[in-house]
Amino acid sequence: MNWSWEFFFTYMTNGLMVRGAWTTVWLSVVSMILGLGLGVLAAMMKMYGNRALRYIAEFYIWLFRGTPILIQLVIIYTGLPQIGIRLTVIESAILGLALNEGAYLAEIIRSGIMSVDKGQTDASRAIGMTWRQRMWLVILPQAARTIIPPLGNQFNGMLKTTSLASVISMEELMRSAQMLAQVEFRVLEAYTVAAVWYLALVSIWGMIQVRIEAHYEKPFGPAAAVSPDAKKQIEKAAGPAGTA
Repeated sequence: MNWSWEFFFTYMTNGLMVRGAWTTVWLSVVSMILGLGLGVLAAMMKMYGNRALRYIAEFYIWLFRGTPILIQLVIIYTGLPQIGIRLTVIESAILGLALNEGAYLAEIIRSGIMSVDKGQTDASRAIGMTWRQRMWLVILPQAARTIIPPLGNQFNGMLKTTSLASVISMEELMRSAQMLAQVEFRVLEAYTVAAVWYLALVSIWGMIQVRIEAHYEKPFGPAAAVSPDAKKQIEKAAGPAGTA
């Protein structure tokens, strides 16, 4: 069957494809946010938890980094109902994508935290900062410079990884292309349109990512070693002697 520009342009603005593209966007955002939360939790458990928590975090990371996400999605969607846990297609897709992403983000976050100069932690501990204050006011603001670029790349990948959710009938961009291709048997046109949509989404995110990374690329000078809030904590803890 010869290529048809008519079908190509018709599919580009087809309501099914537009809805599929929007589903890809919000599915990526929701899964990434949940994955980031899981990643932070797993990283903290692995770095600062007791032995039991470290083992749990290590097992979680090992399991979801070591198995294909396609298999994870199928197991979640078809396996959990057999033990009494029934999830919708959307819930299964979000859970599978978030669990998988969290395992990768945990290692990114852990590496970012470890990249912070140990002297910063020692200094903040010496002036009496609690663990939470050290983490939120001193360590994480500096670790963000290391974490942000790979985090952005992970979201870039997530936009395309959502296509695997089509295997459990999640009506995202790939599934929409499959459904259109089955109507007129214009497989090449339908999948080419899907590719163009993915390129558009990834390109838009690429421009956003450049701006975010530029914000965090500001070099740390002597006066910018810690966040402004941390400086206030340090001055408060130092008291009159710190302002002499």
